[in-house]
Amino acid sequence: MGMLAKVRRMHIREKLSIREIARRTNLSRNTVRQWLKSPEMSEPKYPERCVVSVVDPYVDQLRSWLETDSHRPKRDRRTAKIMFEAIKALGYPGSYVRACVRVRKLRQELGDAPHRSAFVPLTFGHGEAFQFDWSCEYAWIGGLRRRLEVSHCKLACSRAFWLVAYPAQSHEMLFDAHTRSFEAFGGIPRRGIYDNMKTAVDRVQRGKTRIVNARFLAMCGHYLFEPDFCNVASGWEKGIVEKNVQDRRRQVWAELREQRWSSLEQLNEALSERCRQSWDTMAHPEWPAMTVADVLQDERMHLMPMPRAFDGYVAQPVRVSATSLIHFQRNRYSVPTSHAHRIVSLHIYPDRLVVVADDEAIARHVRCFDRHQTFYDWQHYIALIVQKPGALRNGAPFLTMPPALQLLQRHLLKHPGGDRVMAQVLSSIPLHGLDSVLVAVECALESGRPSGEHVLNVLGRLREPSTNQDIIATPMVLSEEPIANVARYERLRVITPEANDVA
Repeated sequence: MGMLAKVRRMHIREKLSIREIARRTNLSRNTVRQWLKSPEMSEPKYPERCVVSVVDPYVDQLRSWLETDSHRPKRDRRTAKIMFEAIKALGYPGSYVRACVRVRKLRQELGDAPHRSAFVPLTFGHGEAFQFDWSCEYAWIGGLRRRLEVSHCKLACSRAFWLVAYPAQSHEMLFDAHTRSFEAFGGIPRRGIYDNMKTAVDRVQRGKTRIVNARFLAMCGHYLFEPDFCNVASGWEKGIVEKNVQDRRRQVWAELREQRWSSLEQLNEALSERCRQSWDTMAHPEWPAMTVADVLQDERMHLMPMPRAFDGYVAQPVRVSATSLIHFQRNRYSVPTSHAHRIVSLHIYPDRLVVVADDEAIARHVRCFDRHQTFYDWQHYIALIVQKPGALRNGAPFLTMPPALQLLQRHLLKHPGGDRVMAQVLSSIPLHGLDSVLVAVECALESGRPSGEHVLNVLGRLREPSTNQDIIATPMVLSEEPIANVARYERLRVITPEANDVA
């Protein structure tokens, strides 16, 4: 347009010929003549250049992927990098940049470009705040594809983040996620920024007023940080951790969700390694010359010291059934039979369950997130089996006894009254201890004819005190050892005259 305006000024205002204009502008006379014949000033239109790109054979495939992803949740949509790796496996010889540009254009054509909003940039000082959020991810654990709730805790200044995966999003998971994150950071910031999640906020009131969960406030008071909650539907107020959810989903979960893990603990160990590796390799967005680990090292000096871990359990009253079992999340766990038909307190942790009665822990179990499972501790039923020895033959809890005790039981039940003898052996476990009883049972089994009396006899011998007396060494040595002299006794037998007078 600038050259067209210049040509018109030279011809109309300065009255120059077409030949002179062509000489001064280095344009052809035909081009100058055609521009001047135009009745109005408009931008010249040229045919589009036909450029053949190495991405063209794969455009249809990329378009079909984008159309398919438009019907999926955002967290499951393929990124440009994943599409690049896919077409590269199909034989694409070009670079990632060319593929990324074409994917961006296709998204704009399909109307898949997200709506852009304007925000105010925020800045945070060292040790000032952290942001917390949850995300829903999927992974293969134990041969099954499981839904996981992943906690994201990120320092607002150094951008250091920590990820932990849990089977559910509940209070005990929330407390454990804070403890693990603070231990990884090496300290605690002065403020925590959250959305209005149900595990922290019981009720949202007008403005910034919140009725905060009492147990959550107890954790905040233990770690001495101040909770700060965002406005409703205002996720940009904690945009640092919101972006962390997107980035980690693309960079971490895109690979981890395709791998197989034997347990959740193994997956969390891999997540911990990925987080620390990212600290060492990622450049800080505000100071590109420094990595996240470098800025975190400076921020640690401004963090509050880490106290002892918060005892983040959730207490729940439960009733013990007649079979000495408690019910929790469609599973059953055993407790000592002396507490049958009583109401006890169940302390719920992310990985274990502790049953408390009269301020004393009476049972501990590994927490199971499957359903319709029963977990026995056979020692809980020893006191009852003494009264009802006949239940030993088909007692479900005693199927989990050590192999030595099960073998002894099979030997004893072959004889009349063997169930009472076995109950007598089991009743000695609280007195002597399980290890001592197992040693006695193994000794009885080695004899070939085990019996209850043999086991109790071995236990009695194991409890006998040692008769060996320690010899105390002393540095005192006799200079002249005594000599046995029998003649001295004969001299004492000599009767003197004075002795006869007395007689």
